Amino acid sequence: MKRFLFFVLPVLAVMPCHAQWNYPPTKTVDASDTYFGKTYNDPYRWLENLKDTDVDAWFKAQAELTDGLLAKIPGRDALVQEWLALDKLKPAEYSGIRYEHGRVFYKKTLGGENVGKLYCRQGWNGTEKLLFDPATYKTGVTTTIQSIVPSWDGKYVAMGLSSGGAEWSEIRVLDVERGTLLPESIYPSYGPHGWMRDNKSLFYDAGKVADIKSLEIELNRKTKVHRLGTEASTDVDIFSNESNPELGITAKEIPGASVDESYPDYMVGSAETVQSELRIFYAPISELKHTKIKWDVLCKRPDNLVRGFAFYRDHVYAVTHTGAPKYKVVRTDVKHPDWEHAETVVPEGADTIRYFTKSKHYLLIVYSNGVVCRLVKYDLTTGKTAEIKLPASGTVNVSCPDWKTDRCLVSITSWISPLTIYDFDAQKDTFAKSIFNADVSYPGFENLVSEEVEAPGHDGTLIPLSIIYKKGIPLDGSNCCILTGYGAYGSSATPNFSIRNSVALRGVVLAIAHPRGGGEKGEAWYKAGYKTTKPNTWKDFISCAEYLVKKGYTSPQKLAGTGTSAGGILISRAITERPDLFAAAVCNVGCANAMRLEFSPNGPVNTPEFGTVKDPVECQALFEMDGVQHVQNGVKYPAVMGVGGWNDPRVTAWEPGKFVAALQAATASGNPILMKVNYDNGHFTEEKNVTFKNFAGQSAFLLWQTGHKDFQPVK
Repeated sequence: MKRFLFFVLPVLAVMPCHAQWNYPPTKTVDASDTYFGKTYNDPYRWLENLKDTDVDAWFKAQAELTDGLLAKIPGRDALVQEWLALDKLKPAEYSGIRYEHGRVFYKKTLGGENVGKLYCRQGWNGTEKLLFDPATYKTGVTTTIQSIVPSWDGKYVAMGLSSGGAEWSEIRVLDVERGTLLPESIYPSYGPHGWMRDNKSLFYDAGKVADIKSLEIELNRKTKVHRLGTEASTDVDIFSNESNPELGITAKEIPGASVDESYPDYMVGSAETVQSELRIFYAPISELKHTKIKWDVLCKRPDNLVRGFAFYRDHVYAVTHTGAPKYKVVRTDVKHPDWEHAETVVPEGADTIRYFTKSKHYLLIVYSNGVVCRLVKYDLTTGKTAEIKLPASGTVNVSCPDWKTDRCLVSITSWISPLTIYDFDAQKDTFAKSIFNADVSYPGFENLVSEEVEAPGHDGTLIPLSIIYKKGIPLDGSNCCILTGYGAYGSSATPNFSIRNSVALRGVVLAIAHPRGGGEKGEAWYKAGYKTTKPNTWKDFISCAEYLVKKGYTSPQKLAGTGTSAGGILISRAITERPDLFAAAVCNVGCANAMRLEFSPNGPVNTPEFGTVKDPVECQALFEMDGVQHVQNGVKYPAVMGVGGWNDPRVTAWEPGKFVAALQAATASGNPILMKVNYDNGHFTEEKNVTFKNFAGQSAFLLWQTGHKDFQPVK
């Protein structure tokens, strides 16, 4: 394989026919890569250097143009205010709920509150106490709590604190009794992994470089142990490719290690990429006494273990897709693991296992048919399974904050039903509204309906499609419609309530495609939209769009598409393959330049999902996924807005930026091609003020271009 990169004097490329949008001038360079005898031109390669002053100026000019146009759309700010008002009605949201030594710890975000705070209770029904308000942490900076890990004795909480959507955390430790932060500060980190039995020592993620924009930031990560009161510079690397070269941990694998409090005699380490199949090592906790830890193999990737594992007595339990495309639960001996001959304890079902979680005596297994979940209980003592009758239908999430009991939390929601949280007694199979629950109704939402259909795909495969709309809308093609999709990593777009669905109350059809590459129908569905089969993902999206048009929900002049993150592949290829089918599209922090993904900070860890240009077959697959490479001069493209987070650690802003640059130069439609840059955001952010304005801007752009009367700019 040969790879060439040449830079020559820049050439300014301005399209006179698009003068009405006043696009900033965009230079091109003579850059290309040659892989396996084929040359791929890349005239916008220069935009990848975000530290370059010319690149910075280009993005700022694009952002200024886009912000100016969006500001003229009255419906945008009205939508922000509507969501803020609805958010004030919203009950408190809870996350990270953990029970340790009589105390319940959690992050709570009140309705109308921008970011969440850390609280605790003495016992489940004790008085709530505020422990940490991130608003008081740094003046002039909005800090968010990314993670909370309480010590086993409940005396300390390790927190990962972040700002600007960057996701990289500063680790701080809170003394619960005193309500003060300990002196230690560790940055940048993915966050704390867990505590040891002594409640003084903390496992955490660390790296070799401190610049979070560096191409090296996600490579050669480590798990270190920090003891409270000591200098972080003396922390010991216990699990990495440097300390354990014999384990073959590659530079792109993220090594994480911790101790399961319910199984404290072992440390468990995992070498992770985005690949679903697990690679796990373990070692007796006594190994920490030695200078070098001897890790043994618990499972290898070819063992096909996915979606979690758990220890109980002499066995380790896991979900596998070996011989079970919709997954089954198996177990093997802890001391002598043999997954090839593992015992099946819960066989494959008709629907798909999403995951399981463990209480004191049970595995609680959540299944889904892509829309409706069910819950199955496996008794770890008797080996018997039982179906649990749920109090409501929809998407089910289960957590067990206290490993010493069978008291768990079950939350249930749907596209149009707000979240309800129940206390679930796994011994008695009883449900009761939880102390964390508050019932709520939102004005107008009772007028929304949702339906689940299947659209015929390009090859005859039926593609699940969820549709949300206001009762009584005409099915005559006159409705604006926003169709979104993802289709990657085997992740399922399960029904989930959002106040942002209030857009549908304006007569807008909201549709969610479930293309291959997701996990709605199991492992085979996932692998049918993966690497060389990835074209099914955007072709399925196109099929869903065609279905919506055929059935009268919308028409091509009223249809908009969106894709976020890995969904950038889906949307960039859908509109380059079928530009006639969409009036508008948003590529939101989207991977639109797949052939260059592995040369970004988050790229190497993603090669197991999308492929590498170093392999001839995968290189061709990446070309097929690449929206930038498929932009053609003179094509009438729909209106497009790329969205980039300037602090995004996952999809660098230059990916949607290069896509926008290529479209601005190529399109013959005269439709606006814009680049929105969120300088206060990353891939996403918890900050509601930022999030609402961001997504209101995206909706406003799409509804402007699909002709909705409330979103036409003021002239």
